[in-house]
Amino acid sequence: MGLGGRTIRGMLEPIVESTRRRIADIRGRTDEFRARAADLGPVRSLARALVADRLTVIAEFKRRSPSRGALAAADLDAATRAKEYEAGGAAAISVLTEPDHFDGSAEDLLAVRQATAIPVLRKDFTLDESQIWEARALGADAILLIVALLSDDQLAHLHGVAGAAGLEALVEVHTDQEVQRALAVSPGLVGVNNRDLHTFEVSLETAERIAARLTGVPVTVAESGIFTAADAVRMRRAGYHAVLVGESLVTSGDPAAAIAELRV
Repeated sequence: MGLGGRTIRGMLEPIVESTRRRIADIRGRTDEFRARAADLGPVRSLARALVADRLTVIAEFKRRSPSRGALAAADLDAATRAKEYEAGGAAAISVLTEPDHFDGSAEDLLAVRQATAIPVLRKDFTLDESQIWEARALGADAILLIVALLSDDQLAHLHGVAGAAGLEALVEVHTDQEVQRALAVSPGLVGVNNRDLHTFEVSLETAERIAARLTGVPVTVAESGIFTAADAVRMRRAGYHAVLVGESLVTSGDPAAAIAELRV
């Protein structure tokens, strides 16, 4: 299957297909989203929140993972968990809104945004500008752009739309080639995903290897596979400003303490 001239394989393919179906449903509402966004106040800067004298943490709220299945009870309250994240010192919160494979929802994003004072990243598979304006209308402060899913033209266009909507974009890569493509849009934030998006296998060596190629990027984030303080230390030593951590925090009995341990 091709997307913007790129081939999508493995576990990613059904996610992309379901995302396309959702886009078909919301594309006609873009003007509505723009109007709602115009009535909102300024966003909370994700980039500023992630730069500190220690490693910062983007704590992720997600209910399910395609590779691990259900991660949390169906009745887990997004607002309550977000407050626990903030109490633990999370610099920002990432919210999975993809419904078909992660059990996410716009309601989770709204609940987190209203419950906390820190920036909120909408974590989804952004393929169309309508999704960006929807994210802004929902109160997101930043969006995710996954380079593997986009052609060069799509990446440049969506990165520009995010800026026009007042949102920051975390541009995600997981190969050397994707880094080169990402740098072409002069991103303010780059995330390196330690998870192979085709096999969903994870290795912290991915972020360690790619770190040297990110010199000059204002803010860098290591994503996936960070479970312990030792993992966090590895990412800080590699030069990252922040880590994005999901599974271990969603499943933790004391997420605030878990976050505090990761702020090395």
